[in-house]
Amino acid sequence: MALARRGLTLEEFLALPEEKPALEYADGVVTQKVAPKSRHSILQVAFVALLLPLQQARIARVFTELRTTFAGRSYVPDVALIRWERVPRTPTGQPEDDVRIPPDLAIEIVSPGESVRELQAKCRWYAENGVAAALFVNYRDESIRVFRPGQATETWRGSGRIALPDVAPGLVVVVEDVFGALHLD
Repeated sequence: MALARRGLTLEEFLALPEEKPALEYADGVVTQKVAPKSRHSILQVAFVALLLPLQQARIARVFTELRTTFAGRSYVPDVALIRWERVPRTPTGQPEDDVRIPPDLAIEIVSPGESVRELQAKCRWYAENGVAAALFVNYRDESIRVFRPGQATETWRGSGRIALPDVAPGLVVVVEDVFGALHLD
């Protein structure tokens, strides 16, 4: 992640214009996300496809690149899921543009040039600050690390099945199904 600025308050950061790739804020430091590459994008779409049935059933809403601001930080997870009844709404019932609650699920997918250590630290922070589960997705070794509040981190590969009932009833991520999207033959 490229350093953008230091010393801003959260409110000063939120007043900045949006950029592509997105800027993020933590502890007075503004960083810019790395532009996604092909494998990152494919995995992002695979997660959206996996989670879309929850949206169609009105259990949870799926978001990509959604700015979430809570607990003094402002991050843009690659994929976020918020249970239907928790989605912030305008008086007319539409989703609020500014989301100031933790998502129920945050997914961070590594891209070339990104620090694995920093992304895992972000996932750990999510779990410590109200996110039911955070997934760190690493295409390099086809693994998914799961961060949950008050629990040991788990790493899953291959036929591993990640049960996420704390996020949504019946939600299971099969690791090889997600990474299967990368195999074009």
